[in-house]
Amino acid sequence: MRSRSRKPPVPLDEDALCNYAVKLLGQQMRTVAEVKRLLRRRVEPGETGEAKLDAVIARLKERRYLDDAGYAQDYAKLRQENASMGRRRVQQDLMRKGVHTEVIAKTLDAAYEGVGEEELARRHLERKRIRKPTNDKEAARVARLLMRAGFSTGTIVRILKKWDVDDNALAAMETAEIDEGDAEG
Repeated sequence: MRSRSRKPPVPLDEDALCNYAVKLLGQQMRTVAEVKRLLRRRVEPGETGEAKLDAVIARLKERRYLDDAGYAQDYAKLRQENASMGRRRVQQDLMRKGVHTEVIAKTLDAAYEGVGEEELARRHLERKRIRKPTNDKEAARVARLLMRAGFSTGTIVRILKKWDVDDNALAAMETAEIDEGDAEG
């Protein structure tokens, strides 16, 4: 089988670059950082390309096609309401997408105000059709699922205690999850 090497795309002028960016934004919501990353491949390297990039980003912001604060609000609302994700998970996702820390903090404070983390975690378990664990292995699986979804260890332990999971298993799980979280982070 012959491998085809792809030619780098021809650098676009500012208007074509702007049209390309609008097309990208028409496909899905994106942050300023994501759009810049995608557009950077379509401009020449160096100061000229960066100047074009900055001009296009400014035009998109002016037209309100790009708005990280609005993006963060919509994203947090969708992840909370539709996927029942915890605050920590949404925070990590927004950081990965290049949203500024201050914008994330304000957005999450507003989005999760008055929302009980335990209730949100229960909704997440319902959505995933998770039943009460019958042994320590299943309890650990539920705990890992909730950790990945962005819920605190305290919330996870409270839920499992209400399910009458063995206290020794909870204590072991708490230390194991903290160690595991340190290794992943």
